[in-house]
Amino acid sequence: MPHVLQNVVFPLDRDPDLIPLYFDADTWSVIDDEAVRVTEHARLGDVLGRGSMVVKPSRRVSFASYFNAFPASYWQHWTSVRSIRLTVRTSGSGTVLVYRSNGAGVAQRIDTREVDDAAESTFDIPLTQFSDGGWIWFDLVADDTPLTLERGEWSTEHEPVRTGKASLGITTFNKPNYCVDTLTALGEAPELLELVDRVFLVDQGTRKVAEEAGFDAANAALGEKLQVIDQPNLGGSGGFARAMLESLDRPESDFVQLLDDDVRIEPESIRRSILFARYTTTPMLVGAHMFDLLDRPRLHAWAEVVDEVPFMWRNLFQDRMPHDFRRANLRQSPLLHMRMDAGYNGWWMCLIPLDVIREVGLALPAFIKWDDAEFCLRAREAGFPTVSLPGVALWHVSWVGKDDSIDWQAYFHARNRIVAGLLHSGVPRGGRLIRHSRRVDLKHLMMMQYYPVALRARALRDVLRGPQHLWETLPTAMPDARALAARFPETAVHTDPETVLHSRRGRQVFPPGEPTDTPSGLRLRTFTARTLLAHLLHKPDPANLETPEVEFGKNDAHWWRLPHFDSALVSAADGSGKNIYTRDRRRFRHMLRDSILLHRRLEREWPRLAKEYRDALPQLVAAESWRGVLKGGE
Repeated sequence: MPHVLQNVVFPLDRDPDLIPLYFDADTWSVIDDEAVRVTEHARLGDVLGRGSMVVKPSRRVSFASYFNAFPASYWQHWTSVRSIRLTVRTSGSGTVLVYRSNGAGVAQRIDTREVDDAAESTFDIPLTQFSDGGWIWFDLVADDTPLTLERGEWSTEHEPVRTGKASLGITTFNKPNYCVDTLTALGEAPELLELVDRVFLVDQGTRKVAEEAGFDAANAALGEKLQVIDQPNLGGSGGFARAMLESLDRPESDFVQLLDDDVRIEPESIRRSILFARYTTTPMLVGAHMFDLLDRPRLHAWAEVVDEVPFMWRNLFQDRMPHDFRRANLRQSPLLHMRMDAGYNGWWMCLIPLDVIREVGLALPAFIKWDDAEFCLRAREAGFPTVSLPGVALWHVSWVGKDDSIDWQAYFHARNRIVAGLLHSGVPRGGRLIRHSRRVDLKHLMMMQYYPVALRARALRDVLRGPQHLWETLPTAMPDARALAARFPETAVHTDPETVLHSRRGRQVFPPGEPTDTPSGLRLRTFTARTLLAHLLHKPDPANLETPEVEFGKNDAHWWRLPHFDSALVSAADGSGKNIYTRDRRRFRHMLRDSILLHRRLEREWPRLAKEYRDALPQLVAAESWRGVLKGGE
């Protein structure tokens, strides 16, 4: 009996921006090395249902698309499947053309079939030549009458290594509308629900999902599969640890699929991730890519890694992301045909085998930030890799309209990166981590952003206290960090329409897309020295303290521009208002001294701290430890 690994699907909602992710209805060309759309051949109105669409007479539609091409190289590399069957059911007269690509993105036709009336075309394709990369896809070409795709699927006769189901773990804090949409989509996906044991919705907010409009209908559709769990806000790590813990008690579950709350799902992607995990030759984490929920054809994360020496996360090809499928389709994007091995995957959507959790433990009690990367590093050290699987993705609210490096989350960015480095860095004293952390402080200080520096100093002091502070501060670190903001006027976002803020010298404007004036080399060292001395020795002009000296747009307010002024109006990341940054010489001196001393101490004590944290890790991530925290008060 064939096992269907991947269905050809079309969008759940009628959003024309989604077309390039599901089918390529355009003729493309290349002009001056840029992909250019020449003609549009099909539209969303040609989609007839979840798995069917019509190709107009004398038109051609390609399924060389993110969600409907088959990621052959990943199946060849991570599983023992060596043959795949493409089945295309059509009605009408036309041609089915089957293509493959290699790791360089070069397309090759591998089969052709003429069809007429009701037809079922099958193509058996070996998975033996995709070591470096490559996809498989098909095109439909209609004759002088419409050609309808009734259904398409990719299957194999090969038996899976594992047969268990997955439990889904959704953790949320005051995003009830998103969660109801996710539950509704799950309830309307019967092919996915066949593979799902339980859906654990861990609600840590004050606006309860169970009280949101539409929840009752979603609850009825999911029935006994849905279990809502209310618990105090312990961050993403606390919510996901609860989902892991609950899944460990489910004998029918082999996996837990973690899902963030502010997302829109493609149910077929969840189904694909479970099936892929069943077939991998060794248990491994199966992660999803992330598209922007507010700009839906825009891909933000493909394969992410943690660089060893600076110990910092990044996209494997940082300068090539995000990728906009409106500007270049799959065939026009050679980079997306290369097989890329990820170091970790964000927990916006990541499937974890329960055998991995049993061996390496649950999430680190980090509240938010770095818990996903740290877990994947820990799993890899135990022999369980991570794959970010093409064709498996969701839409997540991106960081475009956020700047969490200067709000209360700055504490967790700093603390958890250092803790993860202490646990997993293989280079002496974390490589460049401490030096980079010190530079982050300097940039914030020169930009008159004193609140994140205060949070980062608190983070370093907590790290120096030892690993037990992670449990002690789990329920308190976030509210304490938010409360600290009241002491820093620059954190206030001014939105009052009755008080329009202006600067003395007006807005500083820089043309978009032009090379930046970022200092580097000797110029950078000279700039830093002069700026530090100026902020240490010179008092700001009283007139600039009374009225902001200049104004910057958020994208222009860089660390090498703001320090030239005593004060500045800077737009908030989401455009809702403005922050006022004002130079404070006394605060600058105190915080600079603190930063230097704390980083020196961290560097001096790194070997001792690394041993303490590594020795404590089994207890920090043990199911018994989390059970005591999560269920002790029930």
